[in-house]
Amino acid sequence: MRAVRCNQHGLPSTLTIETLPDLHAEAGEVIIDVKAASVNFPDVLIIQNKYQFKPPLPFTPGAELAGVVREAGAGVTRFRPGMRVAAYTAQGAFAEQVRANESACIALPDDVDLADAAAFTIAYGTSYHALVDRGALKAGDTLLVLGAAGGVGLAAVQIGKIVGARVIAAASSAEKLAFCKEHGADDVIDYANEDLRERIKALTGGEGPDVVFDPVGGGYAEPAFRGIGWRGRYLVVGFANGEIPKLPLNLALLKGASIVGVFWGDHMRREPQLADKDFATMVDWIKAGKLRPVVTKRYALDETPQALDDMMNRRVAGKIVIEM
Repeated sequence: MRAVRCNQHGLPSTLTIETLPDLHAEAGEVIIDVKAASVNFPDVLIIQNKYQFKPPLPFTPGAELAGVVREAGAGVTRFRPGMRVAAYTAQGAFAEQVRANESACIALPDDVDLADAAAFTIAYGTSYHALVDRGALKAGDTLLVLGAAGGVGLAAVQIGKIVGARVIAAASSAEKLAFCKEHGADDVIDYANEDLRERIKALTGGEGPDVVFDPVGGGYAEPAFRGIGWRGRYLVVGFANGEIPKLPLNLALLKGASIVGVFWGDHMRREPQLADKDFATMVDWIKAGKLRPVVTKRYALDETPQALDDMMNRRVAGKIVIEM
C-alpha cells in the first residue's frame, strides 16, 4: 500500500510518499481500504510536533477517513468486510489502508458519498459536541462562530441552523463570509476589517450572543468574550491562530458567563455511548437532507503535502479531502 510518511518534524514539504506492507487486523480492529481522508488543522500541527498528540517518528498523518472494511479482527461484531464506514484514527488516514478500533468506526448508508463522509467525523463531531452537549445551544439562541469558513466553523454554522439558533458568522474576508451565508449564516462579521466587539453589539442590540464558538483563539478571543450575553457560554474549541489567549476572568463574573472547554477526542474516548448517540443524530440529519458535509476541494494522495500547505495558509474555505 502507498502512504504519506512523516520521517522528520517539519512543514508539509518534508512529507514523503512511500510503499509499505499491507495491514492486517488484530483483535478488536478493522482494516479499511481508504477511499477519502479529510485534512484538519491539527494535521498541520502534528507534523511539526506542535500538537498535544505526539506520535513517534516515523508515522502517517491523517485522523479521519471513509472507506470500505477490508478485514475484521477477532472479536469484531459490528463490522464485516465490504461494509462502508467512517472512522477516527488519530493517525494513519493519509494512506491506501488504515487500521481502526471497532469503537472508532461509524457505519455509513450506501447512498452517502464517501468524500462527504470523510469530512464528517472530526469537524461535525467536534461542533455537535461543542454546541449541543457543552454549549446547550437551543432554538432561539444567538450563536457567534469565529473562524466560520473553516471546517469546524462551517460545521458549527450548519448545526446551529438545524438546532434553530440565529447564527452570526465571523471570518477574515468577504469571500469567506459569502461562503458562510451560502451555507446558512444569518449575519456576518469581517473581523479583519471591522471592530469585532462593536459589530457584535450592533448585530445583537447590545444583548450579545448566547454562545460563542471559538476554534481560533488569539486576538479575537477577548473582544468576542467581552461581547457575550448574560449567562453566555464561551466554547474553547482550539487555537488555529497559534496563540492561546489569556481571558480576563472578571468578565466571566460580570457576565455571569461560562468558559467551557471542548476536547472532542477525549469525549470520544471517555463517553463513547454519548458520542455514538451524537453521530446517530447527525446521520439521521444527513438521511433527512438537513445536513450535508461541505467538501470544497479534493486532492490525490500524491498531492497531500500541497493540501496540508493550503490548509496551513487558509487558502481553501470549508473542508479539504484526499481521495485514493
